[in-house]
Amino acid sequence: METRDIVLLAVTLIILGEVSYLLAKLPKSSAIKAKDRAILVDTSVLMDGRITNIASTGFIGGTLVVPRSVIGELQLLADQADADKRARARHGLDVVSTLQGMDGVEVEILQDGSKAAEGVDERLLTLAKRHAAVICTLDYNLNKVAVVEGIKVLNINELAQSLRMQRLPGEQMMIELTQKGQDSHQGVGYLSDGTMVVVEQSNKYIGQTVQVEVVRSLQTAAGKMMFARRVERQAPKKAETPAIVAAKTKSSGRSRRNDSNETTTPKRAEPQLPQQPKQQKLQQAQKPQQSQNQPVQTLKTANQQKPRAVYHASRKRVNHEDSLLQLVDSQKDE
Repeated sequence: METRDIVLLAVTLIILGEVSYLLAKLPKSSAIKAKDRAILVDTSVLMDGRITNIASTGFIGGTLVVPRSVIGELQLLADQADADKRARARHGLDVVSTLQGMDGVEVEILQDGSKAAEGVDERLLTLAKRHAAVICTLDYNLNKVAVVEGIKVLNINELAQSLRMQRLPGEQMMIELTQKGQDSHQGVGYLSDGTMVVVEQSNKYIGQTVQVEVVRSLQTAAGKMMFARRVERQAPKKAETPAIVAAKTKSSGRSRRNDSNETTTPKRAEPQLPQQPKQQKLQQAQKPQQSQNQPVQTLKTANQQKPRAVYHASRKRVNHEDSLLQLVDSQKDE
């Protein structure tokens, strides 16, 4: 064998090796292999994590298709400095592994490239149009754009909203009690969707329709259950006749006129006498009216009624000198 043949053989082997390497690096298939409905999973759904609970119940109804560009975005977010985004992105990667390990859940990784130059949202819209797939997302803007372009969207938030309790605590409703509850004082009724309502202190009203107020609600594997209490009905107000309305308006008009007169013409304030002490009032009430014609009797009654200090002050002093002089004068005359 000549040297030229050996060189050509070596070059051929090198070319075959490079071609094999390139074929191995290229994505195996860019087409979705799902035989039934394909559901393209968005990054927001994987980071949320509720998709695992829905898939475990068997309500998916199709093959979950995770594009490679979505996994690449999760990897990019997991390498960022923001701790919150990093934790959520890592949780999203764990959710992909959890879905792949579930029994009865079909998961497919679509090799569409590790990066999407036009953006992951735009890539999902393109894949959905190309393969007639459904997009599962929590992104509000992506949801709106997909609806405008005629692509069906599965939104987990809308699913949770539809499964919410129809009656919240504090709401009132009318319900017919059909049987006794577990306790002797309870009455049980059912809503139109089959929800059982347990009403406290209502065993006497079985067979009647009562007004109740929801206290709390429970969601169990067996179904929904509500607990309520009975509310007394308020008697409806009687319709007022035109005569009664006219009488009320007249009385209200009169009262308004009286109020206006009182405010416009205030009453004249009577002069107030200065208040005297209680002791002085008592002395004035007990003091009799004196007259000038009866000085002795007036003095006697005044001395009896006045206090002792006043009596001593009013008693007159006897003049003994004048009496002695009169006695001497009378002896001289004799």
